[in-house]
Amino acid sequence: MIRINLIAGERRAVKSGGLALQIGQKVTMAGSVVLVLVVLLVGWRYWALNQQETQLGLDIDAARREEARLAEVLKQVASFEAQRGQMQERVTLIDELRRGQTAPVHIVDEISRSMPEMTWLTGLKQEGYDVTIQGRSTTLAALSDFVGNLEATRYFHRPVEIVESQVVKGQNDGPDLISFTIKGTFQMAGIDGSPVTKPAANSAPKTPVKGANVG
Repeated sequence: MIRINLIAGERRAVKSGGLALQIGQKVTMAGSVVLVLVVLLVGWRYWALNQQETQLGLDIDAARREEARLAEVLKQVASFEAQRGQMQERVTLIDELRRGQTAPVHIVDEISRSMPEMTWLTGLKQEGYDVTIQGRSTTLAALSDFVGNLEATRYFHRPVEIVESQVVKGQNDGPDLISFTIKGTFQMAGIDGSPVTKPAANSAPKTPVKGANVG
């Protein structure tokens, strides 16, 4: 007689079903843990980005405030530079006016010291520091010495030019005279450090004399 143990088969089937259920529960739990971790990671990343955005906004606001402050400082610096330039111009103008006040005195003084004998002036004109001297002398040597003496003072820019000279008849049977016009530029700075050689007494004039020769 053949016997079949149905109970043992049922027990193996139950054990197999329980094992499959446990494996499914573990997979489900593992998937839930992974999902929670992903959600937490995404949430943390979102929070970090929000924090960075907030900090960047604060940094931008601070940079704008600093830019506005520096712009105001630059305006003040530009204003100070403009004021300093104006003050420098005023100081320069005052110095020019101060030199200009004393220039005529120095000009007359240097010209009077440079005049040789038998030479006198008939006119003196000043335009700024440009000086025009008109006068007469008895000889060409005296005229040449006068020009050389003006250059030797080093208060006149070289060269001092004879722009016109001519012989005029003397009055009352007097000797003929040489009428001249000299131009030069007066420098208040004075000595420029360059050596100046006084011309010899018998040197020739800088420009030819118009008219007859003087004996």
